[in-house]
Amino acid sequence: MKSRKGPVNGRAAWRPGYPAAAVVFAIGMAGTTLPTPLYGLYQEEIGFSELMVTVVFAVYAVAVITALLVAGNYSDEAGRRPVLLCAMALSAASAGCFLLENGLPWLFAGRLLSGFAAGLLSGAATAAVIELAGPGQQAQAAFAATAANMGGLGCGPLLSGLLAEYAPWPLMLPFWVHLGLVAVACGIIRFLPETVVEPKRWPPLKPQGVAVPPEVKGVFAPAAAAAFAGFALLGLFTAVAPSFASQTLGVDNLAVSGAVVFSVFLGSTFGQSLTQRIGTRRSLPVGCGVLVLGLVLVASSLIAESLPLLVLGALCGGTGQGLAFRAALSLVSGAAPEQHRGATISAFFVVAYTGISLPVVGVGAMAMWLGLRAAGLVFTVCVMLLAACAGTYAARRPPARA
Repeated sequence: MKSRKGPVNGRAAWRPGYPAAAVVFAIGMAGTTLPTPLYGLYQEEIGFSELMVTVVFAVYAVAVITALLVAGNYSDEAGRRPVLLCAMALSAASAGCFLLENGLPWLFAGRLLSGFAAGLLSGAATAAVIELAGPGQQAQAAFAATAANMGGLGCGPLLSGLLAEYAPWPLMLPFWVHLGLVAVACGIIRFLPETVVEPKRWPPLKPQGVAVPPEVKGVFAPAAAAAFAGFALLGLFTAVAPSFASQTLGVDNLAVSGAVVFSVFLGSTFGQSLTQRIGTRRSLPVGCGVLVLGLVLVASSLIAESLPLLVLGALCGGTGQGLAFRAALSLVSGAAPEQHRGATISAFFVVAYTGISLPVVGVGAMAMWLGLRAAGLVFTVCVMLLAACAGTYAARRPPARA
């Protein structure tokens, strides 16, 4: 399917542009990280180990990858708007599972549905934001797409942490608020222009795995390697940073825990804002270098048991991740042909979400044997080496200009 911009069905009526699609993207992604500061409360209520926390988190990542593999190209056929509405419905169902929660099965169901929603959003929403950009707005739209992704992920734990700490019903109110935001997002989608020409009604699913068009492969390898390393850092903060703050630093304030997680995504959004100034191709190796520095600070915070160092490492590492992530996504989406853009972006996110899941489960398993701090140190060293290798590769073999 080809994509289009401009009046819909020949009408010149005003329709929301890419900023509105970015708001929808951010609301959907915020719902995926709402439970992050609440895992400690669930541990007290249900009773499960740190390994189980990472397994619950990994269920989300596995669902994201499954959705990307099975339906990553679906919005290229069915259109962006129907897929966005489906993602919002799954996000609302996920919130419903947490509201009905009375044991681990409901947590797993909620995270599974949340992962499916994020998987549909990652490809369809990114493509919609980019395609709704007018002439000369491509760079701003690319930033809006990646900022909505990372900003939404960061606002989720900040919102739930504040509500859980300072408002009643800590395990209920965050999800009621999110349901209200989902309703707003659905209203926005109703007025978004469809950017796919002649979308098919209920086309059959055509799972294609990780499909990368030949013209994108030269860009895809260094971009995906950098994304894997950066998302591994995000996985560490969204899965175990609140537990470390509570168990090692003695920080029991849920708002502070949510703010710590928010800081890494704040850094990511800031890093994305620098990408255009530095240059897309240069941002890949530079971002990996800043990411390595952030990981050094995170490791130092684990050794010194210092909250300020942890926050500084989150901000620095997030900045590096954001630099590399926006550059990588811009290169991949720019090189992809229009009729395969959604599928190509989805393949990119498959690699990224593999990085956010597998290493984190390893941290949970090591924590049972070595303790949380030692497991975190092993993790940071491994990701540090991976980021250094990805940065070196991108510097020695810069991707072709999109």
